[in-house]
This record gives sequence, structure tokens and C-alpha cells, in this order.
Amino acid sequence: MKRAARDEREASKPVSVCFGEVVSQSPLKINVEQKMILNESQLILSQNVTDYMTTVTVRWDTKAGVLSSDEVTTVQPPHFHNIIGQKNFLIHNALQVGDQVILLRQQEGQKFVVIDRIGGNR
Repeated sequence: MKRAARDEREASKPVSVCFGEVVSQSPLKINVEQKMILNESQLILSQNVTDYMTTVTVRWDTKAGVLSSDEVTTVQPPHFHNIIGQKNFLIHNALQVGDQVILLRQQEGQKFVVIDRIGGNR
């Protein structure tokens, strides 16, 4: 009787919040509340926890005495130019081992949406 009541209560909740820790990066595995290990097929990743490309508008000016690629010598003659416009950047935001995450468990618990990291892990 108690189990039926609990199951009915759980069924009325469309999602529940869980917490986990990344225990493997490739393949991705997350330990949820030290009760179960989720694999990639059970996870839906938000953009907050993936590497992704984005376009940004920039306006940068180089300065005199810029170091060469070896970061020891100065470029001669001094090099000046502007970097202006929209540029594509890769945001390195993929989950790493040890990251603490917030997940939403779909009803029936078959899939988990990884919303974000907890705190300032990076």
C-alpha cells in the first residue's frame, strides 16, 4: 500500500532534480547521488555542459612591441593592425571528471537532462 502511494506520488511529478558527479569523460558517465551510474545513452546535455561554437563581435587593436610567437623576441618592425567584425570562437565547456552537475530526471527515470555545473568548478 505504501509503495503504491509513493509510486502514485512520483508519477504525478513530471521531473525531479538530482545531483551527480562526472566519473568518466569519454565515454561520459555520471554518478547520480552515489546510487547509480548514468551513461551517454541516458543523458541529454544542455549547451552549458558541451563544447560549442559561437559568433562574437570584436574590436581589438594590436599594440607596439608585440611579442613574436616564441614570446621572447619583439616583432620588428612593430606590428599594428585592427581585428574588427564577427568572429567564430569555440567555447571549451565540455564536462570533465570531478565536475559536480545538476540533472533533471524525466518521469519514469529513463533520461536525465544535464542542466549545468554546480558552483565554480572551473
